[in-house]
Amino acid sequence: MKQDMIVILDLGSQINTVIARMIRDLGVYSEIHPHDISLDKLSQLPNVKGIIINGGKNNLIGGVPIDTNHAIYDAGYPILAVNHQLAKGENKREGWPETEAETREVLKYFLFDTCRAETNWNMKNFIDDQIDLIKKQVGDKKVLLALSGGVDSSVVAALLIKAIGKQLVCVHVNHGLMRKDESESVIEVFKNQMDANLVYVDASERFLNKLENIADPEEKRKIIGAEFIRVFEEEARKLEGIDFLAQGTIYPDIVESGTKTAAIVKSHHNVGGLPEDLKFELVEPLFHLFKDEVRACGLELGLPEEMVYRQPFPGPGLGVRCLGAITKDRLEAVRESDAILREEFKIAGLNKKVWQYFTIVPDFKSVGIKNDARSFEYPVIIRAINTIDAMTASIEQIEWPVLLKITDRILNEVPNVNRVCYDLSPKPCATIEWE
Repeated sequence: MKQDMIVILDLGSQINTVIARMIRDLGVYSEIHPHDISLDKLSQLPNVKGIIINGGKNNLIGGVPIDTNHAIYDAGYPILAVNHQLAKGENKREGWPETEAETREVLKYFLFDTCRAETNWNMKNFIDDQIDLIKKQVGDKKVLLALSGGVDSSVVAALLIKAIGKQLVCVHVNHGLMRKDESESVIEVFKNQMDANLVYVDASERFLNKLENIADPEEKRKIIGAEFIRVFEEEARKLEGIDFLAQGTIYPDIVESGTKTAAIVKSHHNVGGLPEDLKFELVEPLFHLFKDEVRACGLELGLPEEMVYRQPFPGPGLGVRCLGAITKDRLEAVRESDAILREEFKIAGLNKKVWQYFTIVPDFKSVGIKNDARSFEYPVIIRAINTIDAMTASIEQIEWPVLLKITDRILNEVPNVNRVCYDLSPKPCATIEWE
């Protein structure tokens, strides 16, 4: 690794990711590691220039305060302890300053005056490092990539093509939970325009049968994740020398899926949903990148801007936007209403202003009036949010004429729907997706 590194040890603070982002913004690479990391494992991390021990409200396990391995205190690393009793009492703070600017000044002093770190965290160095790591990991073997067409898998594809070329086999699985015309778009861009080695698998009926009567969102995610792996295993058996599975796992996926001292927000299909008997070794080059860093990486790799800034889409697809047990009528309502929303946002110029926008159809109905008669049909919920790193999100204020036009179109063009709502909940305390 060409970058200097600052290690943040997680003792339950809710702002570890904020601190990590600030450090990276200052030009120094940072990673969050468990509080009980061993000295041996810590010493194996490349170019560690300093350690931040960050306490918080969750720094108890079974009512007992947790601490780092005390051997780390005497290992010679500069240490900044915040909200934590540092053994030697040096570089200790009772809390972070109240303003972002003040916190940045504290970090700048620690990084550059205390740790003597260099500002060498940039995408060119990151890409060079990842290409070397991919070549070392993969050798002359082949890699399967789950190519959804979203920014994460697209950037992984570009990295792998740059590192191993034709050893990459891209597999696009239509699980029946795609947005309208999504699979067709993936085939057009990656196979016809980028000349990727692309395998298309239509497994829509297979996935929907597996998900029949499954209402719990965690169970749905795990079923989708496990079934994805099964499909890839089947495709791998048709090929020779497939030993690796590449994924577009990014840092928020890891953080939200939980660590020893952080509560699980939700299991991501590519983190918590993987089967224990996985037949492949994973290749995850974006593992430590936040979402905006993934986009910067894509631009550095030369991907077109429209692909890099493509609307985010979760791995489980519309399966987590058709709430509860998935039914074909509600799934179609999600797909059609989402297409209307995306079309109208593009017309209004909101597609480049709003980070993520989509519709949700819950598993309950409401009374309404359609065609001068009583109706008992589903509501459609619109969600539009802005974020930098997907860890927090604010609500976009959409002008009334735009919302009214979208509402009118959904009510008139989407079957089985008689109500449209707008979700005003930020993250936190809501998450971006409903499930």
